[in-house]
Order: sequence, then structure tokens, then C-alpha cells
Amino acid sequence: MITAAPNNTVRSTTRSRVLSVLVQDHPGVLSRVSGMIRRRGFNIQSLSVGPSDRPGRSRMTLAVDAGHAEVDQVEKQLDRLIEVIEIEDLTDRPMILRELAIVKLAAAGAQRDQLVAAVERFGGRVVEANPKTIVVEVSGDFDKVERFLELLRPYGIVDLARSGPMAMSR
Repeated sequence: MITAAPNNTVRSTTRSRVLSVLVQDHPGVLSRVSGMIRRRGFNIQSLSVGPSDRPGRSRMTLAVDAGHAEVDQVEKQLDRLIEVIEIEDLTDRPMILRELAIVKLAAAGAQRDQLVAAVERFGGRVVEANPKTIVVEVSGDFDKVERFLELLRPYGIVDLARSGPMAMSR
């Protein structure tokens, strides 16, 4: 479990470390990075990848189950990959950390109105609605997303998609 402490460093009951990795945007880079981490014997708890602010580069945010010394070794190994441009261990640094959850619920009648009101009070939003289901989303730190899901469980979650953490240093 990954949570952001008040200063937005990571607080965890596990050994989770959050790494931000800037890579060249080429086919196979994701496989090389995840394979290297797997070969070192670490579990990737979550992985988010997307384009960066520079053309031809992507940013990977990884949550890895490893201690500080072990992550140092992972960083050294990643740095040897030609496609890796920059690596930051954000775990103990001030950072902005967010997760996203998209949730489909079965909702009809008065229950639907209560659900929409609860979602909006929580800071979420309705993404799509039809007569049988409603899809909502929320973003925030791990704890906020967890509280949001607890709020929604009584309404009957039909489907759930959730990202891992995306992070950047402050």
C-alpha cells in the first residue's frame, strides 16, 4: 500500500519505493525495464507509462517492493539500459502523487440521485450515465481513492479500473 504523508513523501507499511524513469519512446523499452526489475527479483506493484513533455520520450512511474539499498541496485541496473535517460527515487522526497479510479455502478431511480450527489461531494465526477449504469471517476492520493471506493461499495460496483501512482518531484 502506498500513501502520501502530509509532506507528500511516501508512507507505507510495506517496502514500496516510487521511481520515476524517463526513457526513450521506442518499442520494447517497457519490456526491457520491467524484465530487468523482474530478473532482480522485485515485484512491480504498479506501473504507469505515458508521454513526457519532450517528443520521443516517455515517463514511467513504478512502485517497486524493495528497500532503499535494493532500489539503489535497481537504479544502477536501469541506468545501464541505453534507452533510460533519467531515474529518480521519489519515495523520500517532496512529490505530487496521484492515482485514478474509474468505477461502473448499477444505479437506478432515487439511488442514482444519491450516488451522484455523494460522488460530487467527494470531488469525483460522473463520466457516463445510461439507464442501467453510471460511470464515475476520482483522482487523488491512495487514501482518497480508497475512501472513494468504500463510499461506492454499498451502491454495487460492477467494474473497476484503477491506475497505480503517477508521481513527480515538487
